[in-house]
Order: sequence, then structure tokens, then C-alpha cells
Amino acid sequence: MSKSLARVTAALHAAGLDITPLEIPGETRTAQQAADAAGVHLDQIVKSILFAGAETGRLALFLTAGGNQVAPDRATALVGEALARAEIDRVRAVTGFAIGGVAPIGHLSPVPTWFDPRLLDFAEVWAAAGTPRHIFPIAPTDLLRITGATLAPFTA
Repeated sequence: MSKSLARVTAALHAAGLDITPLEIPGETRTAQQAADAAGVHLDQIVKSILFAGAETGRLALFLTAGGNQVAPDRATALVGEALARAEIDRVRAVTGFAIGGVAPIGHLSPVPTWFDPRLLDFAEVWAAAGTPRHIFPIAPTDLLRITGATLAPFTA
């Protein structure tokens, strides 16, 4: 088991959840790939979108439904500074995950996180489990709780 997958599994168990990530034969780097693999609606996929503060460089994580896009003006208002794309190396250094497998939990360092209300429309959502081939199902209320995210409208 990879270190990334082990961190996600440990975070789930530490939160009192009996969830085991599933290995998917193909990749799940995109929300559509993950939805197809899990056999669920695109919006049941939790995308982990990271931005960096343009002034501070601090990362901000937005957990959004698979079919939604982060609205830059809304995200900027929530974070309190202009945002730019997070650099791949910075994402890896802070979260411990590679792009395409960034999980919403199990990060190496804490990251301020916001949660798309659309995810609460489902009984179950699926998120990346630290690799491009692993995903896990979870109740969105549990995901909101264990991420410590702030529920906020930030999509276009």
C-alpha cells in the first residue's frame, strides 16, 4: 500500500469510519473517470481543487461536486486574497498527494478547506484516496465533519 493511500485509510479510521478505499482498474484522475468507475452521477464525485494565495502562497482547498467549477471571485472572497493555480510541487509538499489523486483528508499539513453545498444533495459521494487509482465512498455529512471544511457557495 502506498504511503498516500495509507494516510487516507488511517484518517478514515481515526475518524471512526469503517471505510476501505477501492482500487479501480483504470485511472480516476478526472471526475468523469471516477464517476464512470464508481457508476455514479458526476456530481457525486468530490473534486479537490487547490489554489494558492497570490500574496501569501498559502494553499486553499475547495471540495466541489464533479460537475461544478470554482468561481474565482467567490473563492477569492472566501480566502481573502487573490488566488492563482497551485503549483504541482507545492501541492505535493503540502498535501503529500500528486495531482489527480489529491484526497480531501490525510494531508501532511493542514489546509483551509471549503465545501460545496451541492455535495449534500447525495446520500453518498466518492473522493480520491491519495492515488490516481483509488477512491472511497462516504456520506457527505461525514466528509464535511472530518475535513473541518466550511460550507460555502463558491461555484459558478
